[in-house]
Amino acid sequence: MKPIVNTTPAPGWVGGFEASNPDFAYPNPNLTSLDMLKNLDNIDKLDRQQAVLWPEFSWETQKDEPDKKRCYQMFAPDISRLGYTKEGRVYSIICPQQGTASATIGALNVEVTVTGNRGWVNEDNKSIAADMTVKPKIWFSPGAKQNFIVRKIWDKFANSDRPFPSDKASAMELDTYNAGQPDNPIFELNKGESTGFPIPEFARHPDQAWSVGHLSVEIGAPISSGDPVVDEFNKLVMEAFNLAAGNMLQQGNVLCWNVWFEAPEIVDQDEWRDHAEKWRKSIDADHGSPDGPGTDPRFFDGTPFSASEALKEREEAKFLAFLKDHFGSGI
Repeated sequence: MKPIVNTTPAPGWVGGFEASNPDFAYPNPNLTSLDMLKNLDNIDKLDRQQAVLWPEFSWETQKDEPDKKRCYQMFAPDISRLGYTKEGRVYSIICPQQGTASATIGALNVEVTVTGNRGWVNEDNKSIAADMTVKPKIWFSPGAKQNFIVRKIWDKFANSDRPFPSDKASAMELDTYNAGQPDNPIFELNKGESTGFPIPEFARHPDQAWSVGHLSVEIGAPISSGDPVVDEFNKLVMEAFNLAAGNMLQQGNVLCWNVWFEAPEIVDQDEWRDHAEKWRKSIDADHGSPDGPGTDPRFFDGTPFSASEALKEREEAKFLAFLKDHFGSGI
């Protein structure tokens, strides 16, 4: 397990990439001269990294209601990382993964998978500017088979050769885009904390972290699998997931997070390649994480979020109806 706090940057920082183009400068960094890079294509260029020990997420649990009831949750620590050269060019960003337990359908994994990135880091003044594209992905943990409904549907899908979201390769995917710009899939990671909503003290780490950045993304529609039966099932899973997670990935909701970094370290490129896969297998195996759990979702005053029992029963009835409609009553 990594040390809880690292506030001393590793030696070897050179810098200068930020200053290579005047368009990169704050207050409005423009990174369009850089190509959007695939996240795993340039690991051999990475010299340095900043690990996110505190990925603090926030979203509105009732986005269409007058009382939107904003929720706060820290995802599991240390999966997220920012990787860059000693000059400061960003080449890879690892984003968070979290386990969520649904009373209706059991254990699910959610990962904000990075599909493209570009940007720069300046260690001298602890600033950052990066653009990203992501796809949230959701799939069932093996332990979800303990749930009667999931086990039956899982087996029925296997017998019909339909894809079941039992691993990341067959996961449900959602479109995302820059908040308020559905035609723009690129959103920004910038320095400092989010300013568009109040942040409770339990979601802040100024005395422990080396620096902090923030980003936000609007959740779009589920991406079709090409199979209408699978799409219908995935829609039910998304409803159950959002019930358990307080509408975190509800279409039209804006998911925000503050990423609290520890101090820069030297990258072990082999370890970087294996890092996300190690996490994925760990969470898949036991619904846990190598460096400790995140937190449960809660409101600004610390009150835990809790899904309605009546809604849980309604969601369960939908899954049973799905089984009957598509696979007959002999379940």
